[in-house]
Amino acid sequence: MKNQDMRQITEKGKQIENDSFAIIDQEVGEHHFPPEEWRVVQRVIHSTADFEFKDIMKFSPNAIKKGIEALKNGAPIITDVKMIIAGLNEQRLATYGCKTYCFISDDDVIQIAKKNNSTRAIESMKKAHQLGLLDGSIVAIGNAPTALIEIARLVKEENARPSLIIGVPVGFVSAKESKEMIMDLNEVEWIVSEGRKGGSTIAVAIIHALLTLTV
Repeated sequence: MKNQDMRQITEKGKQIENDSFAIIDQEVGEHHFPPEEWRVVQRVIHSTADFEFKDIMKFSPNAIKKGIEALKNGAPIITDVKMIIAGLNEQRLATYGCKTYCFISDDDVIQIAKKNNSTRAIESMKKAHQLGLLDGSIVAIGNAPTALIEIARLVKEENARPSLIIGVPVGFVSAKESKEMIMDLNEVEWIVSEGRKGGSTIAVAIIHALLTLTV
């Protein structure tokens, strides 16, 4: 299957995208990333126009391989916010049978979070685990550090085994620390943006970059 067959982009749009990537390559110059990791970083920079991401994007050793395998195997994609799902190309995910899930607005999640003085993000990750969705999944966290902290706990304490964790929450409270917790995990693969920077846009860019690597 050719890459262009999976995409809705026009020839004009493709040319603009290619020109943008060429500019990024030129301005970045030499870097330490292997080609497949660079594809991810390049797309993150393309989506943000922020070249600092070349310094803060971090990958576990087999993150790219496991992410590609997960997508090809039709892995569920679990997100902390619906904004990530809104940014994903449903047609391209459907090619592999990947379904998206976000439980943060579910009534039961809201009620439990209020009862336990927790957060909806935490309880939504717990629900994904209870439903058996985490094992083999791609977990994409772009907004809520508490969701990422809960994923780290589920891996350590409850043997959850996502295929790939994309940990890129943006913020000032616990964002940096939540990512450090993920980078300390040896049980699973991860892609993380160190420090405070991140966001749903970054999570979307990473997933789309991985999709381009599946063909």
